[in-house]
Amino acid sequence: QVQLVESGGGLVQAGGSLKLSCAASGRTPYTYSMGWFRQAPGKDREFVAAVDWSGGTTYYTDSVKGRFTISRGNAKNTVYLQMNSLKPEDTAVYYCAADTTGRLQIRGNEYDYWGQGTQVTVSS
Repeated sequence: QVQLVESGGGLVQAGGSLKLSCAASGRTPYTYSMGWFRQAPGKDREFVAAVDWSGGTTYYTDSVKGRFTISRGNAKNTVYLQMNSLKPEDTAVYYCAADTTGRLQIRGNEYDYWGQGTQVTVSS
């Protein structure tokens, strides 16, 4: 089992920044690929960003490219999402997820473990 705990959400004005963290504990989380997803009220969950087990390969959805950066901590059991130039449309609950294959995944059903989510609200 792997436990994922997100933190760092909050309320920020448009144009501001937030850094989300996801701490993984349990069985060898440093070998897993990690992803961030988000779900806005009344909308489906959507992929935001992902990183493979090594931290060397990343992928982003088009709407956040150039604004968001996903990275892994040195111990590789923590993943971050640095969010800059935030827009009101980025408002959502952000979820961290882990995939045991270690490969970069963009589909939610490929992930094995999920965190409880952290709210990000961007005011205009």
